[in-house]
Amino acid sequence: MLDAAVTAFARRGYRAASMDEIAEAAGVSKPLVYLYLNSKEDLLTACIRREAGALTAAIRAAVEPRAPADRQLWHGLLGFFEHTAGHPDGWTLLHTQARSVGEPFATEVAAMRAEIVAFVTTLIAAAARAAEHVDTTLAAREVPALAVALVGAAESLAGWSITSSPPSARTPRDNAATLMNFAWSGLSSLLEGGGRSEAGR
Repeated sequence: MLDAAVTAFARRGYRAASMDEIAEAAGVSKPLVYLYLNSKEDLLTACIRREAGALTAAIRAAVEPRAPADRQLWHGLLGFFEHTAGHPDGWTLLHTQARSVGEPFATEVAAMRAEIVAFVTTLIAAAARAAEHVDTTLAAREVPALAVALVGAAESLAGWSITSSPPSARTPRDNAATLMNFAWSGLSSLLEGGGRSEAGR
């Protein structure tokens, strides 16, 4: 039932998708849908929570706790892109539909995003501690902002890969490598005090 609802909401939009078509796609009666979930709003909330939980679990599971800091970040990115590529309707639901419908659904997605940002913050903080010649004061100030920027970039790249027309031929590994190369060189430079404080300087 939730699989059918995720597909319908992602492809047709929350307002256009009907409980009748969701029930038909799931092979159940409409009253049965309402028996388990009281309303269309409850159904969307259940879908968001399931997809958000699956995504955050996939990212955490991909990271090897004892690996070097750069490998942890790499595997976290790869886990994110592999999951979103493997569940495009789930990602569309989270990234586009839930946010556009408004409250309380946007709040559900914001909670998921905050959890991912917090996790990425720990990965970048670990990288800062492991690096040589790190300006610790700079790292403390920049690490949270770097985490937010990296998560935002990953979200945008995943969305582009899934919705581009014609479809992108890029693999999850391609996307993870692009973002890792982009982020790691800048991260290393910034945490060592080599970043640029003003544009054009």
